[in-house]
Amino acid sequence: MSSQSEPTITRDNLLQTPEQEHGSSKPKQFSPANVRKLGLTRKARDRRDFQENENPEERERRHKELELKPLYKELLYTIAHSMGKPSSAEVFTESRLHQYIQEAFTMTEAEHSSLTESVHGAEPPVYCLMATVKEAKEILGKDISGFSDPYCLLTIMEDEEESRTRRSKAKPSKSIVKDVVSNDKIYQSEIKKQTLNPIWNQTFILEFRDIAGASFHLEMWDKDEEVSLTQKLEDIKTNLSSLKRMIKDAKKEKGTDDFLGKVVLKLQDLHCTEDNWYNLEPRTETYPNRGKCHLNLKFIHKARDGTLSAGRSAYTNYCGILQQFVHAYISKQKGSAPWKGALCGEAQTLLEFYASQNDLSPFLQDLAKWVAYSKLYQSLEVDSSVLLQQLTSVEYHWHQQELPHQQKQELGDSLHGFLQYGLCLVAKYRDIFPPTPSATPKLHTLLRILVQICKTKAFQKLNPAKFELHDEIHDAIQTGTQEWFTIKRGLHQPMTKDLAETVSALSRLIGEVQEDIKHNKDAWNRVFLSAVQVDVFTVVYKRFDSMVATEVRKTLSMLEGQMEQALANALFPVYLSLQAIHKDKAFLKTRGSLELTEFQEGFREALPYWLNRAFSLTQDRVERAVQVDQLQPLQSGAVPIKHSTSAVDLVACIQPICQLWEQLSWPDPEEAFMLMVKLTEDVCKIVVNYCHALKERVRVLSQNSDPGSAINMLCVVVNDLEHLRSVLSKLPTQLNWAGLRDRTQNVIGESQFHNTLPSQLQQAQSVLSREIGSALDTLGKKLNTDIETQVRSMSTRRRIPSKSTEDAAAPLMRYLEQELQYMNENLVQENFNSLLTPLWNNSVKIIYQVSTRHPQQEGFMVFCQRLLYTLQCLEQCFLAEGNGLAEKTLHSPEYMVLKAHLTHNSRSSWQLIEKFLQRKIQEQNVNTSEKYGAVTLLASYSRSDQRLRVEVLNAVNLLPMDSNGLSDPFVQLSLEPNHVFPEVETRCTRIKSRDLNPLFEEAFEFLVSLDQCRAPGACLVLTVLDHDILMTDDFEGEAFLALKGLPGVAGEMKGDGLSSQPEVTPAQIRLPLMHPKHNEDSILALLESRRGEQEAQAYVKKRRQRERQSQEGIQP
Repeated sequence: MSSQSEPTITRDNLLQTPEQEHGSSKPKQFSPANVRKLGLTRKARDRRDFQENENPEERERRHKELELKPLYKELLYTIAHSMGKPSSAEVFTESRLHQYIQEAFTMTEAEHSSLTESVHGAEPPVYCLMATVKEAKEILGKDISGFSDPYCLLTIMEDEEESRTRRSKAKPSKSIVKDVVSNDKIYQSEIKKQTLNPIWNQTFILEFRDIAGASFHLEMWDKDEEVSLTQKLEDIKTNLSSLKRMIKDAKKEKGTDDFLGKVVLKLQDLHCTEDNWYNLEPRTETYPNRGKCHLNLKFIHKARDGTLSAGRSAYTNYCGILQQFVHAYISKQKGSAPWKGALCGEAQTLLEFYASQNDLSPFLQDLAKWVAYSKLYQSLEVDSSVLLQQLTSVEYHWHQQELPHQQKQELGDSLHGFLQYGLCLVAKYRDIFPPTPSATPKLHTLLRILVQICKTKAFQKLNPAKFELHDEIHDAIQTGTQEWFTIKRGLHQPMTKDLAETVSALSRLIGEVQEDIKHNKDAWNRVFLSAVQVDVFTVVYKRFDSMVATEVRKTLSMLEGQMEQALANALFPVYLSLQAIHKDKAFLKTRGSLELTEFQEGFREALPYWLNRAFSLTQDRVERAVQVDQLQPLQSGAVPIKHSTSAVDLVACIQPICQLWEQLSWPDPEEAFMLMVKLTEDVCKIVVNYCHALKERVRVLSQNSDPGSAINMLCVVVNDLEHLRSVLSKLPTQLNWAGLRDRTQNVIGESQFHNTLPSQLQQAQSVLSREIGSALDTLGKKLNTDIETQVRSMSTRRRIPSKSTEDAAAPLMRYLEQELQYMNENLVQENFNSLLTPLWNNSVKIIYQVSTRHPQQEGFMVFCQRLLYTLQCLEQCFLAEGNGLAEKTLHSPEYMVLKAHLTHNSRSSWQLIEKFLQRKIQEQNVNTSEKYGAVTLLASYSRSDQRLRVEVLNAVNLLPMDSNGLSDPFVQLSLEPNHVFPEVETRCTRIKSRDLNPLFEEAFEFLVSLDQCRAPGACLVLTVLDHDILMTDDFEGEAFLALKGLPGVAGEMKGDGLSSQPEVTPAQIRLPLMHPKHNEDSILALLESRRGEQEAQAYVKKRRQRERQSQEGIQP
């Protein structure tokens, strides 16, 4: 095998005979270091014919003389006296075979000529055909019973007999072999009674002089016993169907055998070995189908010259020839691919000839191949499947054929020797079969071979001593692991006594152990489990556990009381490797006690140094990251990254601290909690320091930059802090606080746990929130100042009538659109939303302050209209089609107050009067008190003639306004507002003297359109007055009746709205009289402030007069 580095076996070892191999009876024990020698045999070889200190050239010469030349002469003899054709399709000439063996045995031309001449002078062999008659089937039934008593006659006819046979064909004869060949050359098989499918399995050796013109003859006959005609006729009663055969048989001459068929084969047409079914041929055309006969034919030699190979057995020579051919074949191959059992055609032909001529059975041939290949496996690159195939063949033949004692002994030695050699390879599997896709299958096949050897009947018979392969492999793995560890420990011995060098050497050693355990778990374990059911991972792990624990304790004992940062740093890789090894124990099939279970205890002294180093390194990296940060967004475009490089670097720097927690995996729960507190504290401290460093970096970069760049950098800083806050919020998940809580619930209280770790995190997040809020306030102040300036500038343009509301608000909207777009592009969404909320609230506040500063100024209505429009635009801007602030956030209480205020002040005088009348109508609808009396009337509207008909029926419970305790009441009817009914005059009823419950029963009609009646605030105002002759009429009370609810006005129009409408039934309505309150109506106050509008002032004057006449709020 290519991966095996031990010295190869010389060919003289491989070609020794079994007799030589078993010359010594004392067994020899081998160690794994002597792998090559161990696999040869169980017994030491007799090497007396070679001198140990002989030089290589002399040894090679002696090997050629004693080993190769005898074999070479055997092959020359085989070629010279070859018989039959080879089984391969390609036929090689004698000269080609000579050329091949000359190359394979590295013979010179002179050596070849000399050896060829000596072979020509050797005694020729006796040519023989070994014929085995196995069986026949479906032969003719010649007896009365329908069966036959068959037997066979065999002979070889050479040219003279063949000529005689041809001459006798003019007169047909019942017998050919008997008539032509003498009885001493005829061989007869046994007679099989009463059968059509006889089985013989008899072997005959037929000699012949020359294969040319010779032919093999087999005749099958039915033995005919002498039986009387009376006995035959007696059978008629029982078998009438055979009447014709019986009559024919009765006529036949007594004692004459019946011919059943023949097989004639020319020897020149035969292969050196044949095993076929042959048709039994007739002498005539009668009964052409006579069945078949199964023959095994083989050309062999008798009296072969024994001086060619110095009396060696044919089996031994076959082994030597086979090994030499394999060596020659492999030496010609290019590349390093293993040999898969193939040989060239010449080699196969010669091996077939030699095996056939020397009558080597298939069992012996397969045995020779196993012995040869198993030896070659130890010195050459031989595919393991070749051995497995030969082992299977040997096992098959073991049940079919008995081996001679000598070959049995050799087979036993070979199987046992290969087992020992295989176990040595198993012990060194790390070096020979590395964990690669190409090497592990070779290990698997080797283990399968070892298993198959132990399963074979041959091994169990020839090696009766108990041999447990599972235990042997287990011991080999343990031994190999011990030796591997010893070698590695020697390689990693420290060069000096320096403690740091000692720790470094231990780290390298344990690193190699960790890697080896990984390979055993991931690669080799599958191979051993599937092949021999050995859990190599468990065996190796437990062996390493003891050895590694000893080395670790030894090194740590040297460090007691001398710990420093450099030593702690060197110990950390050792700890990580041990941690990885310790985690692999989860894959053990059987646990038991392990020495590395509490390995962390020895590293407690180094733990503070590890934490300090992690914090210092992270802090330095963060500071360097801030120093090189230009506070520019990392990426713009379709997927922008709005934070800067230092934020990314900070996250990357914090990650090792989180990884440190996972790497430590400290087992003690209470100590693990304190460790987590320390790690969390370090992370929070790094975050706070980063905030301070970032603020200083902004200050440095902003000193010589324009305001726009400063704002841009401020936006990036806000994004950095927001990114850091989101990362910090994931810290409990990264550090697995939940898992730690489960581990510590029995030693750390719930309140202590949550008051420690979360509070640390909250403090750091509070710092981030303050810094983010401070930066956003800085950005918001600038925007608020500019917004206030824009809003105030709108009030200075209120006197310009040509300036529309849209034009007045346009500068502010352009400014906001530009600024907000800029902020949206440069701030992350969370911070942008955080900026929008205070910005919106401040905008609402500014607009409210401006709108309430000078409410009585001229043009205030136009100004409020502009502000209302601006507020609506701002609302849409901040809403941003659902992508900005939520509607709930926008519609704050302050916003609702401002909107109502601006809406109120933005109305025209007519709209205000309509609003005032709507309030009065609403007040009338909810008023049920009749302390000022009530008026009853009938009212309806006729759409056909567009007339409003009102019939005043009466008034009741009026107030006494005269000194006599009575009143002179009348009712005044008017349609309001005046701008809706400008041409409708006020109507009055007749005066009813001295009556507090007057009965009027007067009807009035008003010519008004339906649209007028449905106008906002359209109502009928009924004012009850007390008539005075000399003074102003006294005010009794008033009532407001909405026109849109009257019959004829309410509902949809049908048809043309005129002639098709049915007659409307008037509604009787009772209206309580009301008195207005004094100076409490905001609408009247607003109308009163508009001094330039005469209609508004006239309406306010009339309403103020009613307030003065009102008794509402006057104490009786």
